[in-house]
Amino acid sequence: MNAFTLPSPAKLNLFLHITGRRPDGYHELQTLFQFLDYGDDITFTPAREPGAHLAESLPGVADDANLLLRAAKALMQKMSATLPGVTIAIHKRLPMGGGLGGGSSNAATVLLGLNHFWQLGLSLDTLAETGLALGADVPVFVRGHAAFAEGVGEKLTPANPPEDWFVVLKPECNISTGKIFSEEGLTRNTPKIKIRPAFEGDASRYRNDCEGVVRKLYPEVNQSLEWLSQFGPARLTGTGACIFGRFPTESAARIIWESKPSGITGFVARGVNHSPLHQKLTELK
Repeated sequence: MNAFTLPSPAKLNLFLHITGRRPDGYHELQTLFQFLDYGDDITFTPAREPGAHLAESLPGVADDANLLLRAAKALMQKMSATLPGVTIAIHKRLPMGGGLGGGSSNAATVLLGLNHFWQLGLSLDTLAETGLALGADVPVFVRGHAAFAEGVGEKLTPANPPEDWFVVLKPECNISTGKIFSEEGLTRNTPKIKIRPAFEGDASRYRNDCEGVVRKLYPEVNQSLEWLSQFGPARLTGTGACIFGRFPTESAARIIWESKPSGITGFVARGVNHSPLHQKLTELK
């Protein structure tokens, strides 16, 4: 097979409610995932040596902890067979620790990409199950449709929120998900809501329950949220550090983007309900 490149899109948590804590320490959530038409790119190239190999290591990430390689190894273990050689290279755009699902998205792209490369014929159900062992957010990227999620994020119901434009800002800090979920001040008792497309009726009922703790611990996030909130509702995605503001048009988002404070990185992107990854895979078939 010839080399090919697949997108590994970002996601936003349009809201994130923590509804309880399980005996095993994991948290019960309700959230709405939507993809962005922006993310990393992952290239799959035939290699002489059997199995999967990284083109290069990610700075600061040991190879055995790299989700690209972990996803590939999970597939190889499932097939229990020697598979043709492939080299996996990533063009990284998404910040690590930003709450945009970069690592989970990378794992999903590898699962789907290698399923295509090796012609394994595995179903989305099987790939999603394999992905769940790598991270709670991996299945939504595998399935490729915006979704209302419950449980630890693995119980998915397809949803179709408005495909608006977003300004996404990355304050200069890195946030540990484990640290946020272990904080005593974290809200853990938000009442459950029924499944609905997001933001019907009063949008003030929707929030990110991690935001209060993150704003207190990370002044950079608080300052960025205060600035972006001047132009409309702004919110944390995941446990951060990225924040986003919603706008009806690209031009409206670009105007705000151009006026952002110096020293803050980020991007403008459109929310999409069908993953760019799945669209590209359809073109390859």
